Amino acid sequence: MSLSVGIVGLPNVGKSTLLNALTRAGAEASNYPFCTIEQNVGVTPVPDPDLHRLASLLTPQSVQPATVRFVDIAGLVAGASRGEGLGNRFLGHIREVDAILHVVRCFESQDVVHATGVPDPVGDVEVVETELLLADLETAERALDRWRKARKVGKDVGKLEEAAFTRAVVALQAGQPVRSLELQEEERQALGEARFLTAKPCLFLANTDEKDAAGAGERVLALREAKGTERVLPVSVAIEEEVSQLEPGEQQAFLEELGLEHTALDLVVTACYRLLDLITYYTIAHEKLSAWPLRRGGTAAEAAGQIHSDMMRGFIRAEVMALDDLLRLGSRQALHDQGLIRTVGREHVVNDKDVLHIHFKP
Repeated sequence: MSLSVGIVGLPNVGKSTLLNALTRAGAEASNYPFCTIEQNVGVTPVPDPDLHRLASLLTPQSVQPATVRFVDIAGLVAGASRGEGLGNRFLGHIREVDAILHVVRCFESQDVVHATGVPDPVGDVEVVETELLLADLETAERALDRWRKARKVGKDVGKLEEAAFTRAVVALQAGQPVRSLELQEEERQALGEARFLTAKPCLFLANTDEKDAAGAGERVLALREAKGTERVLPVSVAIEEEVSQLEPGEQQAFLEELGLEHTALDLVVTACYRLLDLITYYTIAHEKLSAWPLRRGGTAAEAAGQIHSDMMRGFIRAEVMALDDLLRLGSRQALHDQGLIRTVGREHVVNDKDVLHIHFKP
């Protein structure tokens, strides 16, 4: 399974350029609104030093990193929920992703047209968020109407769904995203089919001036104050585009020269994993070493399902090794000799960086 992140924002904020920097997708990036008409997609491996350490130790025939699928969704404008700027089509693309990366322009440039005239990070964010809220409100009201009609047919039919969608409508009318609701698991499942845009976790990427790559400027500070420091990631997309065109060995030297520690890919992927509360686990089978994402608290059976649905259905047991133990002792046999391989059932909760060998009935 590949984590899917939708890159959204107003036109001309740097979305396509960011996609190219993250994935080398070759998306067209030009200085005019709606340069992106169709969604552009790029897939990139998750930076994972531990996977490389395991590969050096085990020397498998092939190595498969976990991946992130970035989807560059065309610029949203005021009225998108009513179809402005092909808005309905673009909003539909957002429904398919796991998380939203909202790119916000935090730099001034006479060479790059701004959709509303002058960059105003907080106001620009509100334009996009309002359209997401309005689109969700329309979806919620339609669903609520359906469940109310169903309730008239059968007394107990749709009682839970009607209550859940009523809560969603009330929240959205008050300008609150669906993710702000404290939901019971049954309510969450009832609302899940609607694929609400505002239910998705959202991270804000502040696209800064090259001279303010650390994000110390007033626009970034205002965005952090409005949305929370932990949800705002300052990145100079222009710098990242330059970095992406360098060889790996040259990238680190270039970053150090600018006083930066990590590339945007490292920062974005780490932030998205944190946002979605994901961990990484590893499998070794048929001389192939693979890394996989899993929600924190996920079970061994769910981990098997990430690889293939047949493995989850036919799950028998899993053998679990801790990454640190394997790196320290150097082999599966050494772990076995010291009793450090655990055999677990389908309900076992997988830990971050566990190495699994899954047994299943085909």
